[in-house]
Amino acid sequence: MSKERVKKTEEEWQQELTPEQISICRQKGTERAFTGKYYQCKDKGIYNCSCCGNPLFSSETKFDSGSGWPSYYQALDDDAVKTEADYEHGMRRVEVMCRACDAHLGHVFEDGPQPTGLRYCINSVSLDLDKDG
Repeated sequence: MSKERVKKTEEEWQQELTPEQISICRQKGTERAFTGKYYQCKDKGIYNCSCCGNPLFSSETKFDSGSGWPSYYQALDDDAVKTEADYEHGMRRVEVMCRACDAHLGHVFEDGPQPTGLRYCINSVSLDLDKDG
């Protein structure tokens, strides 16, 4: 999948995505901890953005953080995701978004394993696993 920018109207997103994807990916919601389809997934492959197909994370960097969400210590590459400060809920966090379509993916924290020390805590609904990837 190319990493070109994906621009769609809100109406187009509404037609293409499920209500859960709209709530989480387009409206910056969060799925409940320990409920996502990829939380305990051990399958190998590439995790793509469920909105646009942009490759985001490799199963090689996935780890069990105990947080209740799929966690990765590194994005697939520098062009996969982008981050910005998030001050919702009265605290400072760093939001992770798909670089191609701006879908909300989750948050990144600085308490992950080496070699990066990062923990990308990602909503399963924002991901599609490509086992052939």
